[in-house]
Amino acid sequence: MIRTYELSHESKTPLYVQLYEAIRADILSGSLPGGEKLPSKRALAEHLSLSKITVETAYAQLLDEGYLTSRERSGYFVAHMPLLAKAPARHTPETTKAPEIAPRQNAAAELFPFSVWAKLMRSVILDEGQYLLQPVPNGGLLPLRRAIAGELARQRGLVVQPEQILIGAGTEYLYNLIVQLLGREAVYGVEDPGYSKAARIYALGGARTAPVLVDEGGVSLRSLEMSDAQILHTSPNHQFPTGAVTPIGRRQSLLRWAEAREGRYIIEDDYDSEFRFTLRPIPTLQSIDRAGRVIYVNTFSRTLAPSLRISYMVLPKSLTERYRAQLGFYSSTVPAMEQYTLARFLDEGYFEAHINRMRKSYRAQRDAVIDTILQSPLGEHCRVSGEDAGLHFLLTIDTKCTDHVLRADAEGRGVRLSFLSDFALRPGSAPQHTLVIHYPGIDLGRLRSALSILEALLYFRDWKYKGRK
Repeated sequence: MIRTYELSHESKTPLYVQLYEAIRADILSGSLPGGEKLPSKRALAEHLSLSKITVETAYAQLLDEGYLTSRERSGYFVAHMPLLAKAPARHTPETTKAPEIAPRQNAAAELFPFSVWAKLMRSVILDEGQYLLQPVPNGGLLPLRRAIAGELARQRGLVVQPEQILIGAGTEYLYNLIVQLLGREAVYGVEDPGYSKAARIYALGGARTAPVLVDEGGVSLRSLEMSDAQILHTSPNHQFPTGAVTPIGRRQSLLRWAEAREGRYIIEDDYDSEFRFTLRPIPTLQSIDRAGRVIYVNTFSRTLAPSLRISYMVLPKSLTERYRAQLGFYSSTVPAMEQYTLARFLDEGYFEAHINRMRKSYRAQRDAVIDTILQSPLGEHCRVSGEDAGLHFLLTIDTKCTDHVLRADAEGRGVRLSFLSDFALRPGSAPQHTLVIHYPGIDLGRLRSALSILEALLYFRDWKYKGRK
């Protein structure tokens, strides 16, 4: 019996994409088990009243991504994918779930290309064999470093040699290496408000940190110059959590600051540069660095999966030899299997295709979350900013309540909030009344509930009794 799929001719999504997604969903859910034969292209086209080319294109996409296999004169079959076995479901009573408007770290598991990854892993096992059991070079496997260099050149305009690239298990591990490379006696400037974990790692590594204020253009040059920082940790392409993008003039000023004294360096944390939804990606700071003062850091944890602990940094040539001399004895922290697989994922174009799918999905999620907020009663009392890049945006609320009071009121009614001020390293370095919304994974129904509760709180405290203290 041929399955029936409800496809919309009025949708902006092409019919072949709708069909591809429907069949893929059945495969991932187990409704179409491995080994099952699919109807012929002609039979399915007639059954669904589609053109044969539409079905052919959908099948081709599924075939290319490894969801299907084809046998000459036999047709198409669902591929066997043991890695997709489902874990037992965890039952959490609905009553224990509190509505929230807060950053969340939900991985987009439904977007991960399991079948492609499994196919590449099988090919790595067949092709590399015993090499998978050999020690991995300190900086990482050369095929992966070459693949990353190619990706940086294509997507970020950053031309580097594979020898400058070092692979590590997560950015936290790389931060520790940087402290050892640049020295514990140096003072590390960290953005305020900013990514507090970086400051904690530098401090635990024995280094002293100095908060550097952030304004609408990123790191404040005046604040940086007034500090005694010798190393600056910054995210110029999408600062966390403000979302500020550092303009080219200030980027050049930051480079001049680094060049002014020996031993000054900039750590460029490019953590979610892939998720820019308008215009072209912004060039990296390292790509315009002519003095060799910028260390570039990025990760695949956000683009693939948090559990895939593969990050990398690009050292300027001036630091590459120092790294080998001082830290070249460290063993690689990323297994060979994962490195070989990721190298092929990059080289064969799967990563670029995956990022394009994620951008489309995240853009739709972001728009849905923002529309839900603006169409709620709270909508006329708030302002959205920083939504054009990254996986979070800011929501500034018209209220006289302090963040402390509003958080306590909301938590008392089961709503968890995350404020920009939560990421401040010093009191007063971040504005009040601004929420940080990490939108992937937000359930719109639960969001509406949280917004209703928040609106009721603010109506009682601010709007109904306007003028009262």
